[in-house]
Amino acid sequence: MLTSPTPFQSVTDMISPAQPVHTFTVTGMTCGHCEKSVVQAVKLLDPQAEVTADRTANRVVVSSQQTPAALMAAIAEEGYAVSPAA
Repeated sequence: MLTSPTPFQSVTDMISPAQPVHTFTVTGMTCGHCEKSVVQAVKLLDPQAEVTADRTANRVVVSSQQTPAALMAAIAEEGYAVSPAA
């Protein structure tokens, strides 16, 4: 379960290290519903995934055994532009 970060803790530090962590830049998320849509798309692909979507940062962090390509395809199918975060 995700918790709020401490001032010196990043979001990726809070996600279980047992699964690979993938960070994506996702544009087009403009509201909470958009964030939920992205989270649900990833969860449909991998119900065990831990997902954090932040529309203000255009960032989605996913802890999942799925490949980055599969995760990006799931997000893109919802209509959002997605790329690996730099």
